[in-house]
Amino acid sequence: MLLPSWKTGFSQIIRAVTILSFLAGWAFTQKGAAQTIIQKRDPEIAKMAQEVSADSIERLIRKLVSFHTRHSMSNTTDAKKGIGAARRWIKAEFERYARASGGRLRVELAPFAVQPDGRRVTRAVTMKNVLAILQGTDPVDNRVFIISGHYDSRASNPLDSTSFAPGANDDASGTAVVMELARVMSQRAFPATIIFAAVAGEEQGLYGSKHLAQRAKDEGWNVVAMITNDVVGNTISSGTNLKDNLRVRVFSEGVPENETERQARIRRSVGGENDYPARQFARYIKEVGERYVDQMTVVMIYRRDRFLRGGDHTPFSQLGFAAVRITEMNEDYRHQHQDVRTENGVQYGDLPEFVDFGYAAQVARVNLATLANLALAPGQPRDVGIVVSRLTNFTTLRWSPPEQGKPAGYYVLIRETTSPVWQRKFFVSDTTVTLPYSKDNFFFAVQSVDAKGHESLPVFPRPVR
Repeated sequence: MLLPSWKTGFSQIIRAVTILSFLAGWAFTQKGAAQTIIQKRDPEIAKMAQEVSADSIERLIRKLVSFHTRHSMSNTTDAKKGIGAARRWIKAEFERYARASGGRLRVELAPFAVQPDGRRVTRAVTMKNVLAILQGTDPVDNRVFIISGHYDSRASNPLDSTSFAPGANDDASGTAVVMELARVMSQRAFPATIIFAAVAGEEQGLYGSKHLAQRAKDEGWNVVAMITNDVVGNTISSGTNLKDNLRVRVFSEGVPENETERQARIRRSVGGENDYPARQFARYIKEVGERYVDQMTVVMIYRRDRFLRGGDHTPFSQLGFAAVRITEMNEDYRHQHQDVRTENGVQYGDLPEFVDFGYAAQVARVNLATLANLALAPGQPRDVGIVVSRLTNFTTLRWSPPEQGKPAGYYVLIRETTSPVWQRKFFVSDTTVTLPYSKDNFFFAVQSVDAKGHESLPVFPRPVR
């Protein structure tokens, strides 16, 4: 009885692996911790990445610093100082990109009221997010990808709304990355929608991102993935004086807060605590970012965020969206949340002279490659299942086509259970495959891919019979 079953499985393997396993001319190599990389790059994505300018990012950061303070409770009417002047300038800059986009980019000022909270908001205030929305061109593709940086700043005292708070790295650097991507990417068209968000109120309690995440939830946006860039321009760590301009961190949560009891039971049974959407997204950033940005390594951190800190991806995570934080490899605390001053010959304060603009541009390119590849890719495969109806050393996976886009086929991804990254990819054109790898020994996922090699996020399979 075993032999016919084995022959059936083997014929599927021959069909999937021998005939259709690799796209013609594509090379598979190892990079980093056994990271599987497809070396073929989309020339248009590579061109966009080259258009990212360190000089442009420097100009944006220095302009944001020029507003003296961007504290959320600072002046809103002065033409040159305070958060009001800063957000009007950000909006005007986005509108300049919109005029050059041929109507593809739409700019929106999104106000929301914040009441005193007894901590960092001492009076009622209206905060405003500034959004640049690159609407997708496919009318049936409702996918949304969000990238954010927070444009507010602070001094040592989080309630000090008048002192010089340049916020060059925290987070003019992240805001500049978002704005630079809006400038470059708005010159192109994507089937899915990309939202470039400069959010307010991060230093007072993530208020801008909370408002945007709740709006996405309330209005039913199909947010596939969200990235926040926060503190992405420094390369020297305080204390250790290590310099690292070749790596960037991506923080991602494992088990999400909204995990259901059924999901928890499956996770405890088969594993998968490192395979929820945020962690899949982190792996995707690593693979695609390193594919397009030479001399840059994406380091995955298996935490939602740093100790004693929080970021604008957190409200999205809490509402069930796949959200991650990108930040520099080593932080310099002398230049974060510090009054500008000199003590014992040491300069404190978040000043632009401590930002490595070339490094920030590299981080921007990692973001761009990720967003462009995702927004051009088909949607994720649906109903991905791993068949557990009988004991076998083969693994059968099956799934349904995505709702968005037209895939040329699918990648089946494989890694050992102890590996942080996917180690092998098999291309198949069907929606089912049997492989000679035991489901007891490996983790699997499936992603859609189009004819140019743009991949969706991977989907971890659930057990099916």
